[in-house]
Amino acid sequence: MIISVLNAITDWHLRWGFPKCFNRIRKLSYQWNHKRVYRVYCELKLNLKTKRKQRMPPREPEKLLAPNKQGECWSMDFMSDSSRNQRRFRTFNVIDDFNRDALGIDIAVSLPAGRITRYLDKLAEYHGYPLKIRVDNGPEFTGKTFTNWAKLHGITIDYIQPGSPYQNGYIEPYRTEVLDLYLFNNLEQVRKITEEWLTIYNTERPHEALNNMIPIEYKTLKQAT
Repeated sequence: MIISVLNAITDWHLRWGFPKCFNRIRKLSYQWNHKRVYRVYCELKLNLKTKRKQRMPPREPEKLLAPNKQGECWSMDFMSDSSRNQRRFRTFNVIDDFNRDALGIDIAVSLPAGRITRYLDKLAEYHGYPLKIRVDNGPEFTGKTFTNWAKLHGITIDYIQPGSPYQNGYIEPYRTEVLDLYLFNNLEQVRKITEEWLTIYNTERPHEALNNMIPIEYKTLKQAT
């Protein structure tokens, strides 16, 4: 029984390590002992191979501050990849820092500032506009189109320090769990897999920073307290 459950989880979530798998097992109401599950996990050779990390100079990364309520701060950034025919595309990822709720991901060959602001207006129709947004210093975020849009809606722009992507680290799971994992045939396939991932990310994937709760659980808990 443990084998079938573990295989089902890891077949669907290819980049989940043991802690996330075990957390998911408990949320599915199985009460197997942690050591027993881990022993089976190792016997099945499901351990993820870790890349050897390059030695970096010591630094003191700035700790990301978690907001106290939803809509207080959104993090957003671009990622890029290419399809099987080597056609490059970009993704625009938006997350609510409060409970790591992935609000949406726009995907296209080109993502100019005008498209970005229209996409954020679309998200705001459902979530409302945030008080603050955290972005890097890319031209899409520093140009007049974006800054004027933020000013129009009373939004403060919190630019991270140049060369400090770790200050905007809330949005990184999408890269390792989708972009690095699949070889896409076309943009429609990217969008389909991304929508599936968004559902899993918001409703199933546990977050260590949220005490291994999923975004919906964390939001519900905070609203009740």
